[in-house]
Amino acid sequence: MGIAPQRRPIVVGLGIAIVATLAVLAVAFVVRPARDTGTIARDAPAPPIAGATLDGGELSLDDFRGRPVVINFWGPTCVPCRDEFPLLKAKLDEHAADDLAVIGILMADPPDLARTFVAEQGATWPTVVDPDGTIKAAYRVALRPQTYFVDRDGILRSIQIGELREPDFERQYALIAGGT
Repeated sequence: MGIAPQRRPIVVGLGIAIVATLAVLAVAFVVRPARDTGTIARDAPAPPIAGATLDGGELSLDDFRGRPVVINFWGPTCVPCRDEFPLLKAKLDEHAADDLAVIGILMADPPDLARTFVAEQGATWPTVVDPDGTIKAAYRVALRPQTYFVDRDGILRSIQIGELREPDFERQYALIAGGT
């Protein structure tokens, strides 16, 4: 008769080692510093926007100084983005006397698809292509659609996360429509 080997201490030791490793990884993940992608705050200057538009032009947010500006991060495959497009078009017409400007920032979709959608909708505002996500990072965009309201002096006054609706627009537009 032989003596059966004892494997229980090896299994327990292995289990303790795995739990300890997971605990170290969890602590490292929780306490690691966040990647700084810049800051964005209400009542502070809006981050710069510069880039090529869908129609091949160049756009800079500085070119819109003196006008109230609505900056909309969107994409044609985003259903809420598609749903709010007619509202943006109507508000641009409704507030033309205030010299309202709308700037689209294409996010996570190909430019060709966006060009087709913009043409179908008859949108007249420019959309900047953000292929490397620089503008998205500067504005700390969480999801599409996300809309920023910037006053005539270039100060960010309000942020809308999610689909923009009529009451949302009017409440936030009131913050940027005043004179300088």
